[in-house]
Amino acid sequence: MRNALFATSAVLMAIAMPATAQTTVEGRVDRLEKEMRAVQRKVFPTGQPLEAEITKPANTAPAPGTPASTPIADLTARVGALESQLAQITGQVEENSFKLKQLEEAFNRYKAESDARAAAAAPAPSPVVSEPRPAPAAATTPKPAASKPAAAASSAASEERKTAVAAVERPSTGNAADDAYTYGFRLWDAKFYPEAQAQLKATVDKYGDSAVASKAQNLLGRAYLDEGKPALASVAFYENYQKRPRGDRAADSLAWLGEALIQLKKPADACKVYQELEEVYGATMSSSLKAMMAKGRTTAKCS
Repeated sequence: MRNALFATSAVLMAIAMPATAQTTVEGRVDRLEKEMRAVQRKVFPTGQPLEAEITKPANTAPAPGTPASTPIADLTARVGALESQLAQITGQVEENSFKLKQLEEAFNRYKAESDARAAAAAPAPSPVVSEPRPAPAAATTPKPAASKPAAAASSAASEERKTAVAAVERPSTGNAADDAYTYGFRLWDAKFYPEAQAQLKATVDKYGDSAVASKAQNLLGRAYLDEGKPALASVAFYENYQKRPRGDRAADSLAWLGEALIQLKKPADACKVYQELEEVYGATMSSSLKAMMAKGRTTAKCS
């Protein structure tokens, strides 16, 4: 009798164990379904739900000598695979959400900067100022316009200048390039600087490949400098040295470039020019250029 009871208890325990395991697996499956639905709502808030690509493995004949697994063991293995894949999907969703948040923040910063630049570039609205009404003019005898004598004086001065410029003799030696430069020199020497600039610039443009171009370009810079235009003078001097380093006035242009830079309040650049002048033309410079360079270095306080 006792043996029979023992056998009955063993059978009941064997039946109860699979039931308990099944209950545990069912609980895990329910939890997995809930988590999968949560992931689907997060990844596809309005679209189609995510379909898990997990299929039941095909039934294969067990190898000889391999013990057959129970249905509960197979189900437990499949649930474990589901949990692993769900963890991977959840991690990927979190990573993608973090990257999306970073992109949104970067875009918002870019938009704010663009709006700020656009607002800064937009012209400020001018304040509306009410135009004052003119007071009624008193009945007085109109005075003659004072601008007429000034205009007449200006016109007379202009005519006088034209006459003086026309009086400057144009050379005619048969050498067109030399004659063009000589006429520009005569205009500069007579202190007709705008006219000299126009003549010398035309000479350089027309005879830029001839030997006279170096002298004409250098004198063009002198004409700008004498008229109080050191910026234009510096350009003319530098171009002459850069384009014609072996020209007759290349060294002169460097020396006068230093003077123009001093007038432009750029002593450090002037010192560099004097250093270049000494290194390139030091052995062939005239005494007057050496004296000019020494004076310029003193003025610019070159070391």
